[in-house]
Amino acid sequence: MITKHVPFVRLLAVSAPLLFASALMAQGETAPAEQRSTLGEIFAYENAGLIGYIIMLMSVVALALIIENFMSIKREKLAPPDVLDELEALFDGEQFQDAVELCEQDKNYLTNCVGAGLSKLGHSFETMQTSLREMQTEESVKLFQKIGWLSLISAIAPMMGLFGTVTGMFVTFSTIAAAGGSVSPATLAGGIKMALITTILGLTVAIPVGVAFYTLRNRVIRTSTEINAITEDLFERFRGK
Repeated sequence: MITKHVPFVRLLAVSAPLLFASALMAQGETAPAEQRSTLGEIFAYENAGLIGYIIMLMSVVALALIIENFMSIKREKLAPPDVLDELEALFDGEQFQDAVELCEQDKNYLTNCVGAGLSKLGHSFETMQTSLREMQTEESVKLFQKIGWLSLISAIAPMMGLFGTVTGMFVTFSTIAAAGGSVSPATLAGGIKMALITTILGLTVAIPVGVAFYTLRNRVIRTSTEINAITEDLFERFRGK
């Protein structure tokens, strides 16, 4: 699905670092002017390191996934009103073959479920209902798999930040050991700065992505429940036949 919005995603790749900076900008507004320049240091490779840049890349992917999922996981997309009205009209007129053709032409959550039920047309109601519910489960699983990547990113981002913290502290103590224990604070600043920056980046990615995941999860549950109820109601006319 993301490949359909490639130009848009490329634009996100340029603007995504603002996702990290938003939390820091709130503090930067009240800080002295000479301290605000430290915000730019966060994105410098010598400070963030490879781990920090990996977290930034994860933010680009997460932002693209969030936007794509919020655009696609909607009832209007998964069960277009015009398609639903046409299916209801065909069912009322018992034009089931035309309904099958419509489901094959316009693929979405609704038509996939209705098509699965109509594929057992002529069998018992229980057989049609079983086929319908199996497709409902399959379509729901597909939606959960789509948003599952956000859950993965929100879990990995703070761990990557912790990894960067450990790496930064390792650099710091290696410097102390190499100097025989007598070093100036400025010499240790590089490793400590890396440790703190990667932690900040990891948390700045994990928190909003986690919120987006749970918001989308609730939307998936609500939308799939509504569409499942609609399809169940369509096939109630076959009960007892």
